[in-house]
This record gives sequence, structure tokens and C-alpha cells, in this order.
Amino acid sequence: MRRPALCFRALIACLPFLLSVDAARAADWSDALQRAVEGIDRESPGRLGLYIKRLNGGEAFSYGADRFWYLGSTAKVPIAIATLQAVDAGRLKLSDTRKLEPTDRIEAGQLVWRPVGTPMTIDFLLNRMLVDSDNTAATMLVRIVGEDRVNESARAAMGADRVKRLTSLAQVRYDVYAEIHPDARKLTNDQLVRVASAPLGPQRVEAVRRALGVPASALQARTIDEAYARYYKQGANSATLVAYGGMLEKLVRGDLLSPQSTQRIFKDMKIDIFTNYRLQAGLPRSVRFIHKTGTQYRTACHSGVMNPENGGRDAIVVVACAADLDEQKEAGKVFERVGRAITDNVLQAKAQRP
Repeated sequence: MRRPALCFRALIACLPFLLSVDAARAADWSDALQRAVEGIDRESPGRLGLYIKRLNGGEAFSYGADRFWYLGSTAKVPIAIATLQAVDAGRLKLSDTRKLEPTDRIEAGQLVWRPVGTPMTIDFLLNRMLVDSDNTAATMLVRIVGEDRVNESARAAMGADRVKRLTSLAQVRYDVYAEIHPDARKLTNDQLVRVASAPLGPQRVEAVRRALGVPASALQARTIDEAYARYYKQGANSATLVAYGGMLEKLVRGDLLSPQSTQRIFKDMKIDIFTNYRLQAGLPRSVRFIHKTGTQYRTACHSGVMNPENGGRDAIVVVACAADLDEQKEAGKVFERVGRAITDNVLQAKAQRP
């Protein structure tokens, strides 16, 4: 009887050492990642934010993650969650059909070109919204679920004080163009689509002016930079990276959706597809990754979870956003470098952990 007692005492005596070793390893990867991210931020245009959490140990990394960042199309994940919560609650079925309405149509994506009245299932809309990032599909789902319900769900998942109001993608266009002239809110969706065919820059401002039929002297914002800067200051469709990461953590732990709906959203978030794009371009091809990108004028995000299965037992949450840079040409390179830094400093550290 004495030997087990002695072994137990020895184990208790070793616990502080074992805990200190784990803490040191966590500090090692966090410090190394901090240096890498600071270098990327310093050498890249604009501003960078990053949040990472390893769910098996609870260690988290934060770099500008407590400030609000514009989400762009990564806001489609909370829209999908709210939709699937309605399915889980029996308020909707994936097989339910809804017709395309004139106020749903907005670029970008293919559904904008379908005739008004075209029937589409909830299942189809979810897939198009997440896989193709179709804005018309997202606007339809916000209408079907209800914008208030979408926001209630988002606040519950992220924290009421850490996410601003989420809107439809059509509303984003109205809010931006209203900074150019307030009558832009009177434009039809067909007019919004035609305006969007003009390149961003002076041509887009001129397209808004022509659609409204007002003189140039009546414009309140003379450049698209000014219009978007004013819109971003309003704070809509933004959240802290910590809050968004918390939502992803709850998703993979099974706290937000039924098991069936959780697997459904994993599939539409491309768990079986290697895109070689943004963060994923810097990650090993073998790492399973659910994710969503977001892109809008001079802002970009890429967020997801590596190894999300098994209730998130071995999952790593990653939320990255950037601002004040070319959202296409520059953002991809920045996020790829962040992905490589995660591979070198987080995944390798995890592999070395006993």
C-alpha cells in the first residue's frame, strides 16, 4: 500500500515542473510568432491583425486582435450559423424554397443574373454563399432568417459588445454610396448592379452621380476612398478578432449547431479542398482547414479552424485581418506569409509537444 502512495506523492511533486514546462513551451511559440508577425506587419503595407488559439491547451496569441476589424465576407459565417440554427430549431428546412426578389440582387456572384422569381432552396443558398461567396445568396438568407435574428445569434456567439451590427451585402452598398450622396439609398438593386460595373475609383463615383442624376457639386464625398473611409468609421459589419475566434471555437466544439449542421457547415467551408490561397497557401497541404475569406475595398480577412473535427480537440483557431492595403494584390501575399509563420511557429511547436 505504501508504493502507490509514494508514486502519487512523487507525481504531485513533479506537477509544478510539468506545468512550468508547458508554460515555457507556450511562451516559446508565442514569442517566436510575435517576432514573425511584427516582421510581416513592418514589411507589408497597411495594418495587420491576428488571433490564434490552440484549443487543446488553451494558449492564445493576440496581435491587434482586440480592436474592431471590418469582416467583409467572413460575416457570411455568422449568417450561415443563424440559418442553420433556424433549421435545427425547426423554423426552416434545407429543402424549403424561396424566390429571388428584386431587392435581393447584388453583385458579386452568379445568382445576381438569375431572373426575379427564380426559386432556390435554403440548402443551395447556403452552399453558394459559403463556397462561392455569392452576395445575392447572403442577402436572401438575411432576409429569410431576419436581420435581427442574425444579429442576435452573432451577439450570443461573439459577445454583445464585441461585434457591431451585421447587415445584408446590399445594405453595405447603400451605406457606402450614401456617403457620396444621401439619395443613393433610393437606388434600385438593378441600379446598384450597374453602378458596380464601373471600376472602383473615380469611375465608380461618376457612376453613382449619373445614376442619381445630380451635379458633381452636390456630391458629399468626391472620392471612393473618402466614401469607404466614412463608411468604415460607422463600424457596421465589424468585430474584434478575439470575438470572431470565440465564435469559431464554439462552432467546432459543437456549442452552436447540431452535429449534422456542424458537419454541413464544415463541408461548405471547404474542409476537403486545398485552395492554395491566402493563409492556406502558407499551410501544409495535409492540414484540414475550414475557412472563409473576406474582401472589400482596402480591407481583407481570412479566418478558420485547422483540424476542426472531434469537437475541436486538436483544433487551432486562426483569425487574420488587414486594412489600408490593396485587398487583392497585396493582401494575398501578406496572409500567405502569416500562414507560413503559423506553420513554422505553431504547427511545428505542436508537433514537438509530447
